Amino acid sequence: MAVTESAVVPVGAPGESEGARDTGAGAAERARAAHEGILRRQSARESAARTYARALPIVPVRARGLTIEGADGRRYLDCLSGAGTLALGHNHPVVLEAVRKVLDSGAPLHVLDLATPVKDAFTTELFRTLPPRFAERARVQFCGPAGTDAVEAAFKLVRAATGRTGMLAFAGAYHGMTAGALEASGGATDVRVARLPYPQDYRCPFGVGGDRGAELGARWTESLLDDTKSGVPLPAGMILEPVQGEGGVIPAPDAWTRRMRAITEARSIPLIVDEVQTGVGRTGAFWAVEHSGITPDVMVLSKAIGGSLPLAVVVYRDDLDVWEPGAHAGTFRGNQLAMAAGAATLAYVREHGLAERAATVGARILERLRSLAAEFPIVGDVRGRGLMIGLELVDPEGPLPPNRDGLDPEGPASGGAASEGSASVGPGSGGCASVGSGSGGSASVGSGSAGLASGGPGFGGPRPAAPELAAAVQRECLRRGLIVELGGRRSSVVRLLPPLTISDEQASAVLDRLADAVSAVSSTAREELRAGGDGTRRGGAPL
Repeated sequence: MAVTESAVVPVGAPGESEGARDTGAGAAERARAAHEGILRRQSARESAARTYARALPIVPVRARGLTIEGADGRRYLDCLSGAGTLALGHNHPVVLEAVRKVLDSGAPLHVLDLATPVKDAFTTELFRTLPPRFAERARVQFCGPAGTDAVEAAFKLVRAATGRTGMLAFAGAYHGMTAGALEASGGATDVRVARLPYPQDYRCPFGVGGDRGAELGARWTESLLDDTKSGVPLPAGMILEPVQGEGGVIPAPDAWTRRMRAITEARSIPLIVDEVQTGVGRTGAFWAVEHSGITPDVMVLSKAIGGSLPLAVVVYRDDLDVWEPGAHAGTFRGNQLAMAAGAATLAYVREHGLAERAATVGARILERLRSLAAEFPIVGDVRGRGLMIGLELVDPEGPLPPNRDGLDPEGPASGGAASEGSASVGPGSGGCASVGSGSGGSASVGSGSAGLASGGPGFGGPRPAAPELAAAVQRECLRRGLIVELGGRRSSVVRLLPPLTISDEQASAVLDRLADAVSAVSSTAREELRAGGDGTRRGGAPL
């Protein structure tokens, strides 16, 4: 299967021969000076709201597949992939060819929402990939070019269709940065959306994890909706992520997802599934809803569907199509280049079985990372689905929460609650692990904790999150030429979102560099602990 990309990109300018390149000390010095100058000007001119640029002080000038070359001549393996946008990696040939074809054809590049052959081809390919039961009754709304606008459109749609206003969302969610999307996200401060518990094993809000934790969350949802005094009237819709990405790479169990579908369907609540980051093969199925087999009412799509260019759409059941003309619009909703790149990407992922490959490669990566977690106590949890993978960093000497009243370590939340294929690793797990049954994979580890999986006494949860260690791992990765993202609660989760075209050799290189980074940070943490002598770092800061 020809799905790999070379890890090498040319050093010189396009068309420049090897012999013509200036490889002397002078050229290297000029490259460094140019690199540093661009970064200084960015810092002086750009908004304080910039994010990735702070943790990743690089200046990309060339890219191909998994690899980026910076202005200073350094090469990096990119496991950020535009926050999941680059399903095929940087500058994939089929994407470039699709864009060139439109440019060379003389077709208009901006047409508002008029019909064009390019749009027709994109829509046809999109519908070909959608779950069949969903596609047969689907309508598509082209939005502004970002996923957050598609979320806003989905909210407006279900509110118009139901005549209701409230929304249900989940703790830890991330749906975008515009006002309505933020209200449904985990960092909201002005809340007008009812929050529900999202199932997770490592930091279960009920302190039990596994099937029991998911069941308690489902019962709470039913109680909230059916209790006439809950303070939550029947909402216009529920929005959920099949895998919480920014929330810390937390896969929802398939059985729980089906339960949410049944709960909403029984109460005529439209179910919105946010597939902005999970879609187009990322989780090991073309769309993450396919793992559970549910048919949502609305799907929100962006990122990879534009083939690296800005594009966002809402796809929804036809009986919800109550829009008045212009009820939701955007000047750039007809981006022809993005539609051409997106159609090429969707077709390539489908024809080359890249979703299935993501499942296979992701499983291998998780297996290797579990070994890493067993070796280094600073890795508290390894989890993910397909090529959407996270490592949660913890303080290995931090206090364990006390055992909670009424929690039976030997009850159904202990080892038996984990799904088939679950893994608890190390001397006492930091949480209940779950790998199969739709969780996508999670291995909980911790140093010295008894753990739910082993039913030890005095355990009430995992070690404290360690955002400073996660940031240190990110820095060490960058030093080794590996770009990773941070996410999760307190930014303590190191995230991997490599392109679906990653080769086995490249995956090994990524894991080697990540392992070296974790080892370096673990060694430094131990040294600082010893230097403190009393459980503190040098200078008295707690580890």
